[in-house]
Amino acid sequence: MSTADPYRTSLRTAADWGLVAIAVLTLAALALPVGALGGSSVGWFGGQVGGTMAPLFLIGVVLAVVAGRSAPKRVWGAWVELGGVALAWLLPLHLLNEGLDLSAGWGLWLFLVAATLLLWRVMGVLAGVPGWTRSVVVPGLFGLGLLVGWEVLVRGFQVPAILLPPPSRIASALAAHAPVLWDDFRQTVLTSVLRGYVMGCGAGFLVAILADRVPFLARGLLPLGNLASAIPVVGIAPIMVMWFGFDWQSKAAVIVVMTFFPMLINTLAGLGNSERIQLDLMRSYGAGYGRTLVKLRLPNALPFLFNGLKINSTLALIGAIVAEFFGTPVVGMGFRISTEVARMNLDIVWATIAVAALTGSGLYGGLALLERATTAWHPSMRRR
Repeated sequence: MSTADPYRTSLRTAADWGLVAIAVLTLAALALPVGALGGSSVGWFGGQVGGTMAPLFLIGVVLAVVAGRSAPKRVWGAWVELGGVALAWLLPLHLLNEGLDLSAGWGLWLFLVAATLLLWRVMGVLAGVPGWTRSVVVPGLFGLGLLVGWEVLVRGFQVPAILLPPPSRIASALAAHAPVLWDDFRQTVLTSVLRGYVMGCGAGFLVAILADRVPFLARGLLPLGNLASAIPVVGIAPIMVMWFGFDWQSKAAVIVVMTFFPMLINTLAGLGNSERIQLDLMRSYGAGYGRTLVKLRLPNALPFLFNGLKINSTLALIGAIVAEFFGTPVVGMGFRISTEVARMNLDIVWATIAVAALTGSGLYGGLALLERATTAWHPSMRRR
């Protein structure tokens, strides 16, 4: 017997016990109501709205799990079980459309807990598959599960939309107010964020090169960086608005203050990352400071540079939005959030937050892809 067999046996045993726990939760859920209609409880197998469709979803989930267990490969079985998870999470959405009150449907919620455990099991299997399955599908399933859970919980427990709207309502607001949100995006991101980001990161990088060449500059600037990181953006934003006016210049100034020192510190750390033996080799070749910097130290510093760029991508967006609270033309994400909150138009507020979140994630993800493409040779990337 190979040394890997006990490990595989323990994994299979844990998976079997996981299925037993899911089955026990599902059986317990059948004894509880699936919802209420007209003030009376609706069971899983009754003659009312919930009882006519709930068994079909339940049977579909059970068949998916059985088919997944009998699949020739665990990965194929995981995909089949994922179909059962989809059926389980579609059931509450169907019951909500039929008019059932799910706030008292404890059987349904217990059933959804079992479906969530099944999804956890599926993602655990797919996470072991290299390539796009592990890097794209598993995070996508996790995010989709959060959105569906958010939708079902908010609508099932009838949470007021003014407190927390469901994702479907936010998506409707995105579609209904797309022109306004595009104008806000263009003002905040394309006009303020990109300019301030380039200026702040560029200035931090250039000053780091100078500080690396002049050591006393580094010793003087690093304490200032710690001091600047403690300054709240709500404190400097109104000052920048008074200095530079209400247009994009004041937002860019806030972004420069927020992004300069993170880029400076990461660049200095990256420039000091080269090993002594590498520097000695460059000296043996007769390379001066400039050639050593270009050929050795900057390439070795790329992971640190991208770390600073990724951190600043989110800081820049936050800084621009907060600065718009204190003065801006009648457009921009921060302006939209502040004005629509005052009008109690929370749908537009959440839609703006969604645009900001997607923008920040897109910027960070784009920089991560660029880092992977340009530093694939670096040991830090080969270990991932």
